[in-house]
Amino acid sequence: MKIVFIGTYPPRECGIGVFTNDLFKSMVGQTAPSEGSLSSEAEDPVEGFVVAMSDHDLSYHYPEEVKFTIRQEHQLDYLKAVKFINLSGADICVLQHEFGIFGGQSGMYILPLLHRLQIPLIVTLHTVLKNPSYNEKAVMKQICKMAYKIVVMSNKAIDFLIEVYDIEHSKIVLIEHGVPEIVYNQEQCKKFFKLQNKKFLLTFGIISRNKGIETVIKALPKVIEKHPDVVYMILGKTHPNVLHNSGEEYRNFLQLLVKTLKLEEHVIFLNEFIDQKELFKYLSASDIYITPYHNEAQITSGTLSYAVGVGSAVLSTPYWHATELLAEGRGRLFDFNDSEGLSRILMELLDDPEALKSLRKKACDYGKTITWSKSGEKYLSLASATLSANPEVNSRLETLIDPLLLPAFSLDHIIRLTDDTGIIQHAKYGIPNLKEGYCLDDNARALLMVLMAYRESKDKSALNLAPIYLSYIHYMQNEDGTFRNFLSFSRQFLDEVGSEDSFGRAIWALGYLLGNPPNDAYFQTGKLVFFNAVPNFEKLQSIRAIANTILGISYYLKANPNDDAMIEKLKMLSEKLVAHFERNSTKDWKWFETKMTYDNGILPLSLLHAAEILNNEEVTKVAMESMDFLTGITLKEGYLSVIGNESWYKKGEKPSMYAQQPVDAMAMILMFQQAFQLTKDQTYLTKLFTCFMWFLGENDLRMSLFDFDTKGCCDGFDSYGINRNQGAESSLAYLISYLIVLQAFETYEEKDLKL
Repeated sequence: MKIVFIGTYPPRECGIGVFTNDLFKSMVGQTAPSEGSLSSEAEDPVEGFVVAMSDHDLSYHYPEEVKFTIRQEHQLDYLKAVKFINLSGADICVLQHEFGIFGGQSGMYILPLLHRLQIPLIVTLHTVLKNPSYNEKAVMKQICKMAYKIVVMSNKAIDFLIEVYDIEHSKIVLIEHGVPEIVYNQEQCKKFFKLQNKKFLLTFGIISRNKGIETVIKALPKVIEKHPDVVYMILGKTHPNVLHNSGEEYRNFLQLLVKTLKLEEHVIFLNEFIDQKELFKYLSASDIYITPYHNEAQITSGTLSYAVGVGSAVLSTPYWHATELLAEGRGRLFDFNDSEGLSRILMELLDDPEALKSLRKKACDYGKTITWSKSGEKYLSLASATLSANPEVNSRLETLIDPLLLPAFSLDHIIRLTDDTGIIQHAKYGIPNLKEGYCLDDNARALLMVLMAYRESKDKSALNLAPIYLSYIHYMQNEDGTFRNFLSFSRQFLDEVGSEDSFGRAIWALGYLLGNPPNDAYFQTGKLVFFNAVPNFEKLQSIRAIANTILGISYYLKANPNDDAMIEKLKMLSEKLVAHFERNSTKDWKWFETKMTYDNGILPLSLLHAAEILNNEEVTKVAMESMDFLTGITLKEGYLSVIGNESWYKKGEKPSMYAQQPVDAMAMILMFQQAFQLTKDQTYLTKLFTCFMWFLGENDLRMSLFDFDTKGCCDGFDSYGINRNQGAESSLAYLISYLIVLQAFETYEEKDLKL
């Protein structure tokens, strides 16, 4: 068995790194019995290597077992790492997860790496939050979804995973934090540190304000009055993030408090990150170990486990891990920020050596059950069982969607964005941003969506919105048939003539209305606006405006196939697109321009519609070639990765991964639907489903853009993570795509198609 471990690693000064190192040493070099075998000959020798997380672009002199490093905020490093892992011969991956050690919002950069793993994944969770943020919860759920097994170190963590994150109990395994088997004599250690005549109190760990060390310092004056031989040591360096943002502000505060209380002879600050053997000498020398954290939200504490492991008498505030680990007399608890309560317990124990001795013995006895040799055995058994189960790692790339498992179709967010003028174009998170007003683009998309929804399910709430969007389009039309685009919230025109793209989107929606009229009144209004715009068709220069206009004409002609004048306009616009393709296309670049930008799928989509009506071989050829070229770029990894608008995709360069937009995913979905309509090739429906899953997390960041609370869709994602604003464009793109998926499933059922 060959194991790859991902986490921080020494010499980086990090508790997770110490854990990863201990876990590595407890597993690698051992033998893992084959599942179900009774023969020692069947034991599997364990090999392994480490992929180490480095912070702030720092370089470390890692030991030889570290074969690859990832710079925390460099996402390309994660993608290079997974390629290395997949080619390394590793059988299984063990990930140490803590939000702060991975890059991106809430550490989401680790998700693309995990998604591309071709071996089973076991995840150890060092933090499980009871009240996670939206991003923290989304990241955690994605990690747990991709993991075969999830290891936690407390029962409280199991409860949270089930209740907060909806994780199946069967995926979760409890393996307590391991403790090194380092044993020192207390008297010898005290003598070594010249503390043999002292009552030695200790707090160890990375220093930050949430550690609550001031609670102990404030408790000391009363204790020292009775026990003047008490010495309290604060052992550890300031947390690097705290140091980066606030310097030594907290340590200075503590030192000033010590001086104010005249405790200089009794409190020692040792500003070091010491090695494990040295730490255990201090722990063994201590009479009492104290963890005075400020609140309950700590699911795992390695320092607490170490203290119990060496048999310290431990006093702690009742945070989650302490409440569980110190139960049954293995330690004592005092309330958060309760210096008086801590004083009482300290004096009680220092006055009663037998009680102190009993506390130490119970901790020591329990510590023998959680040594790293025992924890390592449990991890090895879990890894062996995982490999024997032969989990389907490729299931991460499933593309067929069960419509019953999709979020319910909901217009809640669209209704929230809509008033009696039209749909507000932008939102701050899930709340309409009235400052940005309205635009023609989004009201056209909104009209298209509600007409599709009514056609699909005869949803009256959708139909009730249609006249709002249609009246906006009508209001924005100029006398010459062009359209204004932007309108302020106070209904002031913000432009004289809108973009050609907005013109094309309006024609698309109007054409769909004429082809699928819900009633005559809407049809007549739509017809009036549509034909007022017709004289402008031949003036269009923007290829996306041409494409959108082709879509509107095509929907109109499907219901009015004998309109020869409109057929001629369709031919004219199609020829313009084909001419763009022929000018820019080369052997290895089958596209309409020398770069791919936004809404790319609209271009092949429009020609696929035109081909259905015109039955023109050249139009069909260009439509198929451009679609195949786009597909090869955006679906090459088995999931949709649309061209990001951060820097687009210039011929001869690499596609931009950021910022990806929902409208691009929608265009791909519509394109594959029409490709199936034209060819009856069912593989296009499979690609359609794959593209829809982009919205629900099958994307480069492995994050869902659909907000299950607001029923809106986030505005895409960038290198830092999800753009949580939920504007009209994005939410409409999601809903239009959803409706196409429903239509696709109806096709599956009608034709009894199989993947």
